[in-house]
Amino acid sequence: MENMQERVPAKYCLYARKSSESDEKQALSIESQVKEMLSIAERESLEVVAVRREAHSAKDSGQRPVFQEVLDDIRRGSFNCLLTWAPDRLSRNAGDLGSVVDLMDQKKLLRIRTYGQTFTQSPNEKFLLMILCSQAKLENDNRGINVKRGLRTRCEMGLWPAPAPVGYLNEKRADRRGYVMIDEERAPVIRKMFEKVAYEKWSGRKLYNWLKFELNFKSLLGNKGITLSNIYLILQNSFYYGYFEYPRGGGNWYKGRHEPIITKDLYDAVQEQVKMSTHVIRVNGKEFAFTRLMTCGLCGSGVTADEKFKKLKDGTMSRHCYYGCTKSRDKNCKPEYIKEEDLIQQFIQLIDQIDLDEAGIKEKIEIETGRMKKFQSSLLGKQEKIETTNIDLRNYAKYILRDGRNVEKRELLGCLKSKLLLKSKTVYLNTNY
Repeated sequence: MENMQERVPAKYCLYARKSSESDEKQALSIESQVKEMLSIAERESLEVVAVRREAHSAKDSGQRPVFQEVLDDIRRGSFNCLLTWAPDRLSRNAGDLGSVVDLMDQKKLLRIRTYGQTFTQSPNEKFLLMILCSQAKLENDNRGINVKRGLRTRCEMGLWPAPAPVGYLNEKRADRRGYVMIDEERAPVIRKMFEKVAYEKWSGRKLYNWLKFELNFKSLLGNKGITLSNIYLILQNSFYYGYFEYPRGGGNWYKGRHEPIITKDLYDAVQEQVKMSTHVIRVNGKEFAFTRLMTCGLCGSGVTADEKFKKLKDGTMSRHCYYGCTKSRDKNCKPEYIKEEDLIQQFIQLIDQIDLDEAGIKEKIEIETGRMKKFQSSLLGKQEKIETTNIDLRNYAKYILRDGRNVEKRELLGCLKSKLLLKSKTVYLNTNY
């Protein structure tokens, strides 16, 4: 078998990735990597048929489009070897590492050449590759722990570990890192915002018009105007009276060393006024799980989503995400909007109704589950035959829809061969598409 593999022409793809991790700032740039590895290829007479460059981090699985293209090209037989600076250029997570090892097991990826090593089909060399990439993942995990520890220590000192809120400025001195100072230009406006809500009962919309049309108020970051949603975030930010929670929602509160802009009494008065308001805050620019996957069944426009937060009388905030027509093709379209929870439930019901083979989902699920089981088996050093027939594929698909990441939900529904239509709060498949 080894002799047969040696007779297969080795065609290399040079993959160069620039890392964004803080401890690798001194690492070679992408072009330096390319230059060094092409030099090795010329010295060793390696045939390089493609060069791919990417700047995305490798710590998260499935987040590098160029790397995914490289894997797809290997599966198609465009090349069968990889040339890269180091193993951690390929992967710092178990998912991508599993994909690489899986291709080696399938004899589609014959060799990985790095600056100092070569990894072939040898079990020992594959195991070493997994160890080195797993070590890179361990370094990432430890780095995250160290960063969190440093941030927590800074907060305990009363220092704000992030860009200063509107009305404050970050001090630039290296020995004053984490300290913020009053922005003499914007702080008085922030104070007036609180006073107008507390004493004059102004609404968020009225504040927005006042800031935009009367003051032409701009934030320091990007020199942009304050949005309506940001106005409410400012009004609810305890930082302005001297205390802050970090991370937000984490339940850990700290007394800041910064100078307050308002008093605690003024802040409390604003919260009481905000609680009585039924205004809904809309957060724009967020990526939702099911956008660009459906079409309006009434007019053929796309389907978009909107996230809304409504303040309740008890001071809590309820969140709802709605999907509906964009009206791009028909401005007079009158769609009914559906909650994301109800939409997910309908998708789950569709999973029970469709043929997974015909829908194109079965192959995707089997590949993912088989790949992960094979990776686990390889890491443990066991050579076992991987069976996916005992996996309940429908329940796995439902699990992804309920608890998976947005990218996983989109990939799952993207496998459907039929077009998804949304009409009268009901989603269904257009089999004629």
